[in-house]
Amino acid sequence: MKVRDILGRGDFALISELIPPGSKVLDLGCGDGALLAWLRENQRVEARGVEINSELVQKAIARGVTVYHGDIDQSVTEYPEQAFDYVILSQTLQETRHPLRVLEEMLRVARHAVVAFPNFGHWRVRLSHLASGRSPRTPTFPHQWYTSPNIHFLTVLDFEELVASQGWIVEKRRFLSGHSQLTFMPNLMAEIAVYMVRR
Repeated sequence: MKVRDILGRGDFALISELIPPGSKVLDLGCGDGALLAWLRENQRVEARGVEINSELVQKAIARGVTVYHGDIDQSVTEYPEQAFDYVILSQTLQETRHPLRVLEEMLRVARHAVVAFPNFGHWRVRLSHLASGRSPRTPTFPHQWYTSPNIHFLTVLDFEELVASQGWIVEKRRFLSGHSQLTFMPNLMAEIAVYMVRR
């Protein structure tokens, strides 16, 4: 099944399908606020974001999005319990210093956590590593090892194992390969995984 893009990203389209209209939403690592602005305009969500890059914070504010300048490894702890309906972490989990702590805090401050991440188990990543003997480089992971923002390398199976070990519940899971949604062998075939999780 082909997945439409929102703002040039298929994961944004899948995330938008998981967020009901009128929800209170926090986006961690929200970048320039494009997704939050889209959700606010199209689904009337009450939108807030956290972003570490000050230039992107300014762009988000220019879009009319309320964004806090901070590091999500620390900033999410400042929100009260169950302050939001949904917390989004889109393609940022692998960049956090303490991913488990961030996930725990997400589920403390909201009923539902929506997590999208690049799947390091994808066949192109495996093939790149096997063929070159070097840190993998693919269209999804174009960086050199010394310039990559990624500090944790997780796969679909890794995330599923973590969720099970914590006793959390996967409410929904979606997988992308290019512009297509797939269900077959996601650990091998999916480039991007999108999960909605609750306690």
